[in-house]
Amino acid sequence: MAYRGFKYRLYPTQEQQAALRLQFGHARFVYNWALATKKAHYAAYGKSPGYCALSKMLTQLKKQPGYEWLEEADAQVLQAKLRDLCTAFENFFAGRAGYPHFKSRRDKQSIRYPQDFKFEGDRIYLPKFGWVKAIFHRPLEGTPKHITVSRTKSGEYYVSVQCELELKADPSPKPVVGVDLGLTHFATLSTGEKIEHPRFLQRAERRLRRLHRQLSRRRKGSSNREKARLLLARQYERVTRKRADFLHRLSHRLTSEYGLIRFEDLNVAGMLKNHSLAQGIADSGWSMFAQMCEYKAAQRGVRVFYVDRFYPSSKACHVCGLVNEDLKLSDRTWTCPGCGTKHDRDENAAINLLNAPTVGATGRKRLGRQRKTRDKRAAVVEPGSQGASSPW
Repeated sequence: MAYRGFKYRLYPTQEQQAALRLQFGHARFVYNWALATKKAHYAAYGKSPGYCALSKMLTQLKKQPGYEWLEEADAQVLQAKLRDLCTAFENFFAGRAGYPHFKSRRDKQSIRYPQDFKFEGDRIYLPKFGWVKAIFHRPLEGTPKHITVSRTKSGEYYVSVQCELELKADPSPKPVVGVDLGLTHFATLSTGEKIEHPRFLQRAERRLRRLHRQLSRRRKGSSNREKARLLLARQYERVTRKRADFLHRLSHRLTSEYGLIRFEDLNVAGMLKNHSLAQGIADSGWSMFAQMCEYKAAQRGVRVFYVDRFYPSSKACHVCGLVNEDLKLSDRTWTCPGCGTKHDRDENAAINLLNAPTVGATGRKRLGRQRKTRDKRAAVVEPGSQGASSPW
């Protein structure tokens, strides 16, 4: 059994949009109130309340004078926001995310319903709203568990349905591939194929600069400034959708054609501190691509493996194993001084990732996650033996 999300476009009426904005505001207030409460309790007592304590405090808050309007919100939505805050703190302490921050009405808004929703034709029933028009461009699969209604900065509404379904893995054997991610080419496969970098943000940069200038010239609070803000938000969303579509297509293809995919465990957070390469790295979406490959591979019975970031994939010759310590980042091709083989930097790295040692490694490790300790038990094999070290 696995979970899969299905995202659809919503078209609420003007009255429903006003009611949704009200629900978004209630949920945002509860999230910010809970975050401020946790901070205050930690500063005063050295510990902060958990979900159960916050839920009891929220019940008492609704009864206080001046907060009766919280009764208008769906109780399940407010409880879900408290769970979201607790999950955000869990991710922070686990090192997966930054410290939770207060929500703003200018950011993306979302509320979640764990039950009491229905589907009928091209409509979806939301508690306290009624039936809302939706575009179901593909059928639902499995059993719906909960839904999330969101509003983008440009004012578009979406619903994401999480469904539980049973997946069957393909038993047929598939080849192994090494994937080297880069900036010159988005990805280079060990088969020699190079996938061009789409550079969506770089292509839209000229228009974005013009829209930013138009926004800065508008008077704050005016209707023209709101129009300029919407144009800028739509342009950013267009770039985001193009990037997501490219990553979805590529990850779907790799997980469908190969049975084991090997990446390098890149320190994306550290690489973003290089101001000369930060924009290109952020535009690439390496961490998002690795995450897509992970969950799609799990659905298809494919394995995703991450090679140690200290493994000299670019500097080592995949023929004789000699490590070229003098190799620079600007050297796109180099000749091995040991065997005389001429290497393409990215293709050589992808082949080395394919042949990298896997015995004793930790398996699935998310791209960009900081590793605190190195696994010293990993066995070392000759780089020239393709697939000899793979336990799969």
